[in-house]
Amino acid sequence: MASNPPGECCKTGFFRTGNPQGSVKEVFGLASYVVGEEFNSDRVLVIITDIFGKDIHNTQLVADELSKNGKYQVYVPEIFGGDPYLIDDSRDLMEWVGGKLPLIGPLIKEYLTKLNAELKPKFIGGVGYCFGAKFVVPQMAKDGFFSAGAIAHPSFVSEEELGAIVKPLLISACYTDKIFTTELRAKSEEILNKLSEDIDLDWRLNLFPKVVHGFAVRGDISNRDVRYAMESTIKDQLEWFARY
Repeated sequence: MASNPPGECCKTGFFRTGNPQGSVKEVFGLASYVVGEEFNSDRVLVIITDIFGKDIHNTQLVADELSKNGKYQVYVPEIFGGDPYLIDDSRDLMEWVGGKLPLIGPLIKEYLTKLNAELKPKFIGGVGYCFGAKFVVPQMAKDGFFSAGAIAHPSFVSEEELGAIVKPLLISACYTDKIFTTELRAKSEEILNKLSEDIDLDWRLNLFPKVVHGFAVRGDISNRDVRYAMESTIKDQLEWFARY
């Protein structure tokens, strides 16, 4: 594995209040949080969420920021069949993951196929948080839909999936992470560096100290180190996508 399966740290976090600017509607076959429809459909971002799904304000507020500051249409699809892992959920996480895992990849492929056919965008950026990174990475292979990708504190990504990408990848990570460990981070860097030599792949790994897994979407923004890391990740993602 290039990153470990989800663990206890994936179940926790600080959940924000706020006033998301988008709305939930049925698009491309799935209920989705959608924001930025006033912007040109040539420029699209798709966020693949962590285990908590599209409806938590944290993810919606991040989508709003990406849309507003980058002038993107942003889509956050419902990938769990209306059954995300809930805050304070008592279900066994890996049992829940095992039931969802085989279904999500084909679901996302169908969603992106419909999005691409309907909007015909010139650019589709993929954003993946934690569990969502698992499904962004395969869409950066030769036959994938994403033009570029940005993932944060990834989980469950295999070495084979990472080694098959041909599109630019940004990884935002924290120095201490039980899921994306120092050893697995080094292995991922080795794989990506080899790709950069073989196919001139563009990639970056930005590392933040003093924060923990989940910082980019579920961090405690009252902590200045967490807030800096989260805001920097959004800024980095916008600058990364603007390159392409």
